[in-house]
Amino acid sequence: MPNCKYDWPEASERRLIGKRIKRIDGPAKASGRAKYTFDINRPGMLFAKVLRSPYAHATVKSIDTSEAEKLPGVKAVRVIKGAGKEVQWQGDEVAAVAAEREEIAEDAIRKIKVEYEQLPFLVTEEDVGQAGDRVKPAVQRKVGDPDQAFQDPDAVISEGYYGIPVITHCCLESHGQVTEWPDPQSLKVWASTQGVSVLGQGFAEPLGIPQNNVDVICDYIGAGFGSKFQADVWGLEGARLSKDAGGKAVKLMLERDAEVLVAGARPSLFAKVRVAAKKEGKITAWQSESWGTGGVGGAGTPPLPYVFLGPPGGIPNQTRKHSSVSCNIGGARAWRAPNHPQACLVTMAALDDLAAKLNMDPIEFFSKNADLAPNPEFARTYREELQKAAQLADWKKNWHPRGDKTSGHVKRGLGVSLHTWGGDPHRSTCDVIIQPDGSVEVKLGSQDLGTGTRTVIAIVAGETLGLPVEAIKVTLGDSRYPFDG
Repeated sequence: MPNCKYDWPEASERRLIGKRIKRIDGPAKASGRAKYTFDINRPGMLFAKVLRSPYAHATVKSIDTSEAEKLPGVKAVRVIKGAGKEVQWQGDEVAAVAAEREEIAEDAIRKIKVEYEQLPFLVTEEDVGQAGDRVKPAVQRKVGDPDQAFQDPDAVISEGYYGIPVITHCCLESHGQVTEWPDPQSLKVWASTQGVSVLGQGFAEPLGIPQNNVDVICDYIGAGFGSKFQADVWGLEGARLSKDAGGKAVKLMLERDAEVLVAGARPSLFAKVRVAAKKEGKITAWQSESWGTGGVGGAGTPPLPYVFLGPPGGIPNQTRKHSSVSCNIGGARAWRAPNHPQACLVTMAALDDLAAKLNMDPIEFFSKNADLAPNPEFARTYREELQKAAQLADWKKNWHPRGDKTSGHVKRGLGVSLHTWGGDPHRSTCDVIIQPDGSVEVKLGSQDLGTGTRTVIAIVAGETLGLPVEAIKVTLGDSRYPFDG
C-alpha cells in the first residue's frame, strides 16, 4: 500500500471537530439504559463479601472458618491472610465468602473467628517529628546558591507552612467486578475498570491462565480518576471463589466504607517553604522541606517548586528536601496528574503569599515570572492563559488585596494558580467497519470515564469519512476489541 498523508481541514472548514455536539451516550445514561458493572446480574450468580481487618497493623494469630462453611447457602470460603500473616491497614483483606444471597454472605463473614496480635502503627503523618523510623531517607536537591540569594539585602522573603492530606477517590461506582468461568481455563470479568485492554494480564498470571483466555467487559464505568487499572485482591479472590463454586458467576463490589479504606488514595504533601524575590517581583530563591505518605510504601517525590522547577528554566536558586513516610493506610493510586495537584497547592500558595508581601497583583506577579517556565513556548502560553483567565474572571474588578475591610463574616476573593501535565497520546487501535448502506461502526477496547470518549471517537470518524455523527456507531468496553493502551 503506498504511503499516504492525511491532514485535517483548516479549523474554519471542519464540520465536527471544535463544534458543540451533544454526547452520543447521554440518552442511555439519562434514561437508565446504560448498564454499569454494578448492574450485571448473571444467571445463578453468587454474592461475595470480604472480612477485613479492624486494626491498622496486626498479625493474624489464628483463623477459623468452619462455622461460615456450614452456613446454608454458602458455596465457597477463602482465607486470604492465614495464621502468621500481617495486616498492614484497617480494611486489609483477611477472608472472603461467596453465597447464594448477599445477606447470607454477610452472616457468614460474621461467623469467621480471627485472633489478632496488634502491632505498632502510624496512620497520620502531618506531625513528621512523631513518625520516627517510619520516615524514609530524604531526597535532596540543590541548584545555584540559595543561601546567597536569601542573604541578598534586596530580597523580599516569605515563609509559610502548607499542606494537603491524603484524600480518597470516592468513585460514584465503587470498585469491583463480576467473575465467571465458562470453562476451567477461561475467565469472563465484568469489571468497573479504566483498563479494558490491559486488565486481563492482572488476572491471567496469578490465576495461571493465558491472557487471551480472559475476557474483560465494561460497558460503562462510574468514574475512576486513575484508580481503576488493577485486578486487585478482591478481583482475584472473587475469581477464585467463582472457580471454587464450580465456575458460577460471583459479584464482589466494594461497600462504601471499604471503598474509602482500601481502593486507593492520593498521597499527602506537607511543606515548610521559604521563597524570595527582588522588590520588583522577580523570584530568586526557593527552599522547601516537605514530606508525605501514600500508605505503607510511602509516596513519590513531588515536583517542587511546581511549574518553576527546571531544568531547563526554573527558579535559579533552589534547595529542597523531601521525605516519604510509611503509614498504615490503604495504598496510593494515580489521581489525575499524579503528584501534580499537591505540588501545585504548596507552590502556588507560597508564591501567592510572596506576591502579597510584595504588594503585587498575583496575575502581574505570575506573568512577570513566566520566563522561569521550562521554555519560551511555555512562558508565552502561561502569560496568554493568565490574561485570558483575568479577562474571563473580570479580575481587575473582582480581585482585591488581602485585608478585606468590609463588614460581616463572609468574605469573597479571587485566587490564581498555574497547572500543567505532560500526558502524551497513548497507543490506540480500532476496527472501522463500513456497511453497504454507508453507516460506520468503530470498535476499540477503550472506556469512557465521563470525559466524552465515545463522542470524540464518533466526531473523529465522522470528520475523517465525511459523515454526520449519527452515522457512526461507537462500540467500547470489551478486551476482545482492538487494543487501547
